[in-house]
Amino acid sequence: MPDTSTELLEIANDLRGEGAELYRTLKDMDTGFWTEHSSFKAWTVWDVVAHLHVADHMALMSLKSPRDFHTFMQDMRKVGPMRDFATQWLNEGLEHGLPGPDLLERWWTCFEGMCDAFKNADPDQRYVWAGPDMKARMLATARLMETWAHGWEVYDLMRITRAHSDRIKNVAAIGVRTYGWTFANRKLEVPQPAPYVELTAPSGALWTWGDPTIEHSITGSAVEFCQVVTQVRNIADTQLEVTGDNAHAWMNVAQCFAGPPENPPVPGSRVPHS
Repeated sequence: MPDTSTELLEIANDLRGEGAELYRTLKDMDTGFWTEHSSFKAWTVWDVVAHLHVADHMALMSLKSPRDFHTFMQDMRKVGPMRDFATQWLNEGLEHGLPGPDLLERWWTCFEGMCDAFKNADPDQRYVWAGPDMKARMLATARLMETWAHGWEVYDLMRITRAHSDRIKNVAAIGVRTYGWTFANRKLEVPQPAPYVELTAPSGALWTWGDPTIEHSITGSAVEFCQVVTQVRNIADTQLEVTGDNAHAWMNVAQCFAGPPENPPVPGSRVPHS
């Protein structure tokens, strides 16, 4: 049996590394980008960081005080969409709103506190969340996934090449694990068998899931697979090799994040153009 404490510590370290990379990028970013609209639902960089901060704050409360978490969620529901709540919550009492650089430091302080809390969390306890309760390992993995996925709005907008690491195996694993949920969330029958997945990691390592003998498969870049399951890219904008009806059906609607069904971006819409 794997040591759940060790696994949680490893994921917490991966999460911190992913956040640190994004923080450094935002810290060095020209401040003019804070109000620029990204290719993700026309969100600004400010919107992206505000969204991450609200979710990280929720995770920190979940780990420390379920009562505070539920109160926070009640306040959010009174406002409506999370984006509207984030704007109201972060700008409250500020005549000209919270500047991007100040938001960045507020997010980073909360993010570091969250990472520390994960290291001290009970790996066998289930923690409250907006959806089903989950163990700390899954909650930390979900925060890593969202940090990595929303980072693309920043990198794409700035048109800079993103460095990749094998930390994304956490994202790929969520992507594979949510195969059935992708269809069930859309009230569709889950095609069986689940495709075989073979991905080349940034380090060159080979990551595999499933039965390699079946006729349904997805092979190629781990980065591109993670982009598809987080809906950062349309499958048509990748070089992934997709074989079999089940694999095609999955990649056309893959969604590894919680919430109602979302459609992938249309082809070409989230690919940076020079």
